[in-house]
Amino acid sequence: MRNLGNQGLEVSAMGLGCMGMTPLYGTPDPQEAKRTIHRAVDAGVTMFDTADAYNGGKNEILVGEALKGRRDQVCLATKFGNIRFPDGTSTVSGKPEYVAEACEKSLDRLGVDTIDLYYVHRIDTTVPIEDTVGAMARLVEAGKVRHIGLSEAGEETIRRAHAVHPLSAIQTEYSLATRDVENSTLPVCDELGIGFVAYSPLSRGLLAGEIRDLNQLTENDRRRAMPRFQGDNLDHNLQLVDAIATMADQKGVSTAALCIAWVMAQGDTIVPIPGCSRIKTFDDALSALTVRFDAEELDQIERASHANTVLGTRYPEKQMARLGK
Repeated sequence: MRNLGNQGLEVSAMGLGCMGMTPLYGTPDPQEAKRTIHRAVDAGVTMFDTADAYNGGKNEILVGEALKGRRDQVCLATKFGNIRFPDGTSTVSGKPEYVAEACEKSLDRLGVDTIDLYYVHRIDTTVPIEDTVGAMARLVEAGKVRHIGLSEAGEETIRRAHAVHPLSAIQTEYSLATRDVENSTLPVCDELGIGFVAYSPLSRGLLAGEIRDLNQLTENDRRRAMPRFQGDNLDHNLQLVDAIATMADQKGVSTAALCIAWVMAQGDTIVPIPGCSRIKTFDDALSALTVRFDAEELDQIERASHANTVLGTRYPEKQMARLGK
């Protein structure tokens, strides 16, 4: 178990990211996804992460259905503010009136009375963060939300938001392939006593090592549009994957498990939420909890990471423009 923030939020050392349980990276089996959630609860995982933007709210519905009868065993986290339209376009909103509206809709889809951890999914730069967080604080006062956080926010935004209402968590991508949060986000979280939730600890499966060619991905797999998986970038990035795989073999675990364990080893207030929609991949991710590193092993991983810097941004250009605001 690990503590996120100073407001009493305690969660399992590894959570479960549920985004891929509805169509995004191919077409998952919804029943297998629900079985995976049940397996995670049985294994002691308490943190489950979704968002209203995932598959037009259908992801929240699936997660809510899967957790019926298990609600008191879990920390349920969801997000708002990243609005996707049916035609593929998107926008962001942090308007106070929208905060309240989005929360009510998420509560309904999830089938719960309270959200344990409610995040701003993307920062709306047209609205002062103080206004957005003020509206979230009113949800806490009303008992509809227990803890609040931000996703993909810059240092100044984090400081301003935290001054309005204590943040329990910042959620941002973090992995051996994506380490920019080490420059300012992680230090400000440590300074202010805010927990850190690391999504995509496997860089959307890149670090697991199974994707060697773009043609392995189905036509509706969103990763086809992501620069890290394209052309020469993928060929180059597999050098890091192969270096890590050698170390994983030495530890007797999968490459994925080693990479998740590395994220956990970066601090005891860091909680990775690997995305798993199948029991097989969840069980493999869970094995990360058995991995321990000595100083030499961590140094070996560090050397491999610096020698094989990942090429390509983690999102297409338009999405990258909305990060770290």
